[in-house]
Amino acid sequence: MSTLVVVGAQWGDEGKGKVVDVLAADAQIVARFAGGNNAGHTLVVDGKQIVTHLVPSGCHYPGTLCVLGAGMVIDPDVFQAEVAELQSHGLLLRDELRVSLGAHLILPFHRVLDGLREDRASASDNQIGTTRRGVGPAYESKAARRGIRVRDLYEPARLRERLEQCKAALDPEFERFGSSIRVEVDDLVERGKRWGAWMERWVCDVGALCQTAIDSGHRLLFEGAQGAMLDLDHGTYPFVTSSSATAGGVCPGIGIGPTAIHRVWGITKAYTTRVGAGPFPTRLDGPQGKALRDAGHEYGATTGRPRDCGWLDLPALKYSARINGLTGLCVTKLDVLADLPEVEICVAYEDGLVPGTDDLGRVRPVLEKVPGWGDPDLARRLRAARSLAEVPAPVRGYLDFIADRVGVPIVLASVGPGRAQTISLAEPF
Repeated sequence: MSTLVVVGAQWGDEGKGKVVDVLAADAQIVARFAGGNNAGHTLVVDGKQIVTHLVPSGCHYPGTLCVLGAGMVIDPDVFQAEVAELQSHGLLLRDELRVSLGAHLILPFHRVLDGLREDRASASDNQIGTTRRGVGPAYESKAARRGIRVRDLYEPARLRERLEQCKAALDPEFERFGSSIRVEVDDLVERGKRWGAWMERWVCDVGALCQTAIDSGHRLLFEGAQGAMLDLDHGTYPFVTSSSATAGGVCPGIGIGPTAIHRVWGITKAYTTRVGAGPFPTRLDGPQGKALRDAGHEYGATTGRPRDCGWLDLPALKYSARINGLTGLCVTKLDVLADLPEVEICVAYEDGLVPGTDDLGRVRPVLEKVPGWGDPDLARRLRAARSLAEVPAPVRGYLDFIADRVGVPIVLASVGPGRAQTISLAEPF
């Protein structure tokens, strides 16, 4: 087995950064297939915390090729700053980056438009809760066939033509908002030349690169962004991201066929969190929610926004397993849950609804108490565990319950933020 897809199985923020960082130790290529810098992957290496927003989490391994796929939207200014920061930490110094010629760009006017729209939506109580990074407007330009791709940076005439199309479409919208911002074509053409010159040594046909590597038996790890419940087609629409967050997005997002995918692992926290607007059946309000947020340090890596927290939602997780075709589950932040004196888990919805429907916001969760919690020493023993046999019995029971109800085996368990605090139960490749 030479290819593995890793996706978030909830509403994002499941700890993908740490899991991909651990799995990347065995990979030769780590490729990201969707999203933009609205995602933040927090890595803890040698006690040092580093957050990546565009570069795949495999960047911590010298010699591992990190690929940005065609399904991504890339803010070139953010990308430059991120690469510079990583290189200041001694990373990405061996020509380990590749960028798809087909990836679209987030330009300054996309960011401004995103903020203006969110401000207006907030005033009418219709806010989606975007990160205001320009991701949605960039994907909108892509779908409208006026998006700016990486390859356009090397074709000045085509770049200018596409920018003129953007100007014709978006300047009237800026005017309606009362904003003085306009799409400045000449300025962006000049900036495009500089972006292109800086990026030129990394750009290529990423699909061909990955397919050649697969044919050669190399180990490839495909990294998703956000979570399956935020998928544009199958998530809690309209409170979703603007791209494919499911494993199926690998094929168009990289440029390979579905027969090239061998395994799909989904990442879930031991509980559930959500950032932004939208339904959240197991949300805990009041002191319980705050206690879980504080215990898990649940604040967005990209925005710093506090995350809503709640018990693990098994109906949503089972739905995610189906739409992703999961072959394994990675459970993170077990140590955070172990810090709590009492834990519950959602086993069903009273209303009989299923995730993915428009009515998810009105469901009432059926909760069951998880036995064995309340031992003040539970979290300490769990954090020290380095094998399944060392995991305290209540936590092993919790993992078995999840695997049985979802119908997917547990392949990895995270018992703390450090790399070593990871228990692997299956070979990734």
